[in-house]
Amino acid sequence: MDPAHAAPVPGSLSWRLSSHPITLLTFVGFRIGSLLTYLFGMIFTDNLVLIFIVTILLLAADFYYLKNIAGRRLVGLRWWNEVDPQTGDSHWVFESSEPGTKTINPTDSRFFWLAIYAQPVLWAVLALFALITFKFIWLPLVVIALILTSTNSLAFSRCDKFSNASNLAGSALNGGNLAGSIASNMVGRFFR
Repeated sequence: MDPAHAAPVPGSLSWRLSSHPITLLTFVGFRIGSLLTYLFGMIFTDNLVLIFIVTILLLAADFYYLKNIAGRRLVGLRWWNEVDPQTGDSHWVFESSEPGTKTINPTDSRFFWLAIYAQPVLWAVLALFALITFKFIWLPLVVIALILTSTNSLAFSRCDKFSNASNLAGSALNGGNLAGSIASNMVGRFFR
């Protein structure tokens, strides 16, 4: 068999192996779109206002789509922020699919986590480039992009850790042993 026409291995970075190809392509499109708009806009035009507005709109769409749609469909995770009306305290709420109800596709997971962590790094490099080249006018846009992408990265990382801890506690609790009961109580206290 010709290696160029070989079927992709499960878990490889081929969108054709995705369980949700439209969601995956839209997610990656928003991620790449904001970067390309910024880069090509900075190179080919001096219209800062147009580039700023289009990039911010793409970043906002990416933030919303990732947080509410792509995260849930691709890796079974979702997060949001709640504010207690009495005290005004803010806290993050994490949601994950029930273990055993959703099978996470390895390709979707690899694309998701790669894009989640690569995006803030790329924006940090662009911030450094703006500083080195003395293009301070572009820094507010890059800082906003860095904040939005880093927030999603941090939140989904915490959400994944919460999901793993909950699954571990749930399996220990369902085992019916004393150690499992203690473990679930300890984990439960950390995530109230």
